[in-house]
Amino acid sequence: MSFDHLFNPIKIRGLELKNRVVFPAMGTKMVTEDKFMTQQNIDYHVARALGGCGLNFTEVCAVYAPASVKNFLSIAEDKYIPELKKFADAIHKAGGKTGVQLWLGGLVARYDPEAKIVIPSDMPIGGGSVIPGASIETIKEATHAFGTAAKRAVEAGYDTIEFHAGHNYTPHSFLSPYFNRRNDEYGGSLENRARFLIECIKAIRSNIPEDMPLFMRIDAHDDYLENGLTIEEVIAFCKMAKEAGVDVLDVSRGNFSSKALKYEVPSIDLPRGFNVENAARIKKETGMLTIAVGRINTPEQADIIIGNNQADMVVIGRGQLADPDFCNKAKEGKEDQIVRCVGCNQGCYDGFVSTEIPYITCMRNPALGREVEYALVKTTEPKKVLIAGGGVAGLEAAMTLQQRGHHPIVCEAAATLGGQFVLAGAAPRKEEMKEAALWMGEQALKEGIDIRLETPITEALIDELLPDEVIIAIGAEPMSLNITGNDLPHVVNSHEVLEGKINVQGNIVIIGGGLVGLEVAEYAEGKAKQITVVEMQNEVAKDLGEIRKISVIENIEAAGIKTLTHSKCVEINNEVVVIDKEGQLEEIPYDLVVVAIGAKSRNFENITTACHKKGIPYHIIGDAVRARRALNSVAEAAAVARLI
Repeated sequence: MSFDHLFNPIKIRGLELKNRVVFPAMGTKMVTEDKFMTQQNIDYHVARALGGCGLNFTEVCAVYAPASVKNFLSIAEDKYIPELKKFADAIHKAGGKTGVQLWLGGLVARYDPEAKIVIPSDMPIGGGSVIPGASIETIKEATHAFGTAAKRAVEAGYDTIEFHAGHNYTPHSFLSPYFNRRNDEYGGSLENRARFLIECIKAIRSNIPEDMPLFMRIDAHDDYLENGLTIEEVIAFCKMAKEAGVDVLDVSRGNFSSKALKYEVPSIDLPRGFNVENAARIKKETGMLTIAVGRINTPEQADIIIGNNQADMVVIGRGQLADPDFCNKAKEGKEDQIVRCVGCNQGCYDGFVSTEIPYITCMRNPALGREVEYALVKTTEPKKVLIAGGGVAGLEAAMTLQQRGHHPIVCEAAATLGGQFVLAGAAPRKEEMKEAALWMGEQALKEGIDIRLETPITEALIDELLPDEVIIAIGAEPMSLNITGNDLPHVVNSHEVLEGKINVQGNIVIIGGGLVGLEVAEYAEGKAKQITVVEMQNEVAKDLGEIRKISVIENIEAAGIKTLTHSKCVEINNEVVVIDKEGQLEEIPYDLVVVAIGAKSRNFENITTACHKKGIPYHIIGDAVRARRALNSVAEAAAVARLI
């Protein structure tokens, strides 16, 4: 299939782009503490430029020195120009075009005690403390800073600039009546609230060449903010911005002051292309070039958006995290080979906010952030590698080994490939995960990997195959309750339910309020009469990432599913589940009890014993080590397959 709309060149002022795909500004943690660009960040972007992307934007780049934040890029001083120029030069050498996203972070500065917080109005923060609203002097300094930052971007060789006016950062906060409660010339009417932004746009425009286009990232409207921006106000503001010199609108959504965070890095819980209609309306009513953003992760989807004139370009961000060759594969008619983002958010957003992960990564692409280090190197000593388990970890290891020239043999005890990732896809809104797991199996077969289903690994099989090395990736199995009544006929585990083996009806009690327990609850919604989730801890969904948790909890509440926290199941009899809720015993009538208290590694002692007897090296990866996220399993598979 050809994607003529997606790969049709576009010219904006003097900038010619070879296609309509934009790799957006996304936080990476690949920046030095003192705000300099790094070679790691350059390599990460170059991989996407080599992969065929039309335009790469740097992640947010601070313009105002007093408000610049540690570990975020800065262009607020001349000293940053040389490293930023290396970035631009590298993108150009790779055949791409690049822009810098100019940023004033507002409340983000609170994470750096040395940084100044620039917000429109006083904000109480508890304990009698107040973050003061910006003075007129600060507003003028910040406006000037946008202009001088733009001048530095030109000197560093960038092709374009994006002014960030969304996502709760300082410009958006001035524009939104929810945050802006000023009563001077920068507050009140839309014209006054827009004044700071228009002054910034004019400062930028006056410091860049006439033929350099200016992009602007905006929110289509405010979500979850009482009396916030409407789309009508945003459209009116965009018309002002057009007069001031903006050429392209990058139409996003979301803020970090509310549950609207879910729209900034949308998870699998949100529909693909959920924000496209907003981009289409803004395009139509402003007459401006627009970029559609929000869970656009296939070339088919992107091509339709542009072909239908809903937008002029598309942001494909996490889609290119998952596969840096997204564009080349699509253009060459190899779209079936694209490794697709599934919106899990485990490596990108969760990795960004985690203190344990050094920089963002991707469950579908463990080479993210290690593009040079993880380049596949052909082996000079091909080995026969036996892989126990055909889940996503086993398949990742097999495909990496095959591409390196080894001879992997995958033995899966079940009748199908994909493991628990397929099972996860049975939960509402998670079909893309199932599709991804099945796709991995199909790709492994296409690559000629020896795959044997319904073949558990035994000592006899090891004797027969005599592998050079073994990878154990047999995953985990559900844990059972160690209480009276755990063996009653109406007590089942989460896997049995999600596999469709159990007739779900009547009153359902789910023991365990983590991710899997809540997936079972949502799966049962509409089938069961009443669903109650019992959780020992102080809240449900503790093992979910922040953004997925927002969506899952909203859906649980909307479905009327009851959740009991601080509650321990102590007994199950023929009619009721007995729980201890903060020292008080309560009884819950049930027709079905589903145990979802976690998983434990499957026993593989027979495999390790056989390997020891034969002197065969072995590696244990994924949930076979201990039950964790798919992110960990795939990362370990990728690492082991590169070491062999």
